[in-house]
Amino acid sequence: MNVVELEAIGRRYQRRPARLFKMAEELRILIVYASQTGGAARLADAVERGAQAQPSAAIRKLHGTRAGLADLLWCDALVIVTPENFGYMAGAVKDFFDRTYDAAQGKRANLPYGVVVRAGNDGTFALAAVERIARGYGFKRIAEPILSVGDDVDGPLVQCEELGQTLVAGLELGIFGRQGLRS
Repeated sequence: MNVVELEAIGRRYQRRPARLFKMAEELRILIVYASQTGGAARLADAVERGAQAQPSAAIRKLHGTRAGLADLLWCDALVIVTPENFGYMAGAVKDFFDRTYDAAQGKRANLPYGVVVRAGNDGTFALAAVERIARGYGFKRIAEPILSVGDDVDGPLVQCEELGQTLVAGLELGIFGRQGLRS
């Protein structure tokens, strides 16, 4: 390329909104998890590893009892990682939702999110509960849910890493909508 072509490209980019230059800005990922046996914690760790592969990512991985409204308002994307307990999400994850739901109304619409369920049975009821609450917040699911069923925890680890990578890459490219692009 010559100087004239580079200047033309530069002028085109100068006319674009600043939100397209997201790569230079920190992308904030919140991972809210609960785990008693360590299986769901390993899956949350894998999501975190995937997101950390992108240098622009800042990650907060917090147990459901420690995450709060400030964390939810801070993030550009959310990942919920929960075990299936008695066919439902973990109490710590439900506690996070209970403490943030009313105060977050209207503030987190279209927030990109993903969900991972570590299940002893099939995980469908725990998944349905998380998705029903996420719809109430107005979150936007950006990937198929990951279900880690039975004794196999290692198999879904790669999927969880890919979820973390997908979240950051999608935010960098602006494909998850305006919510992830702070002005």
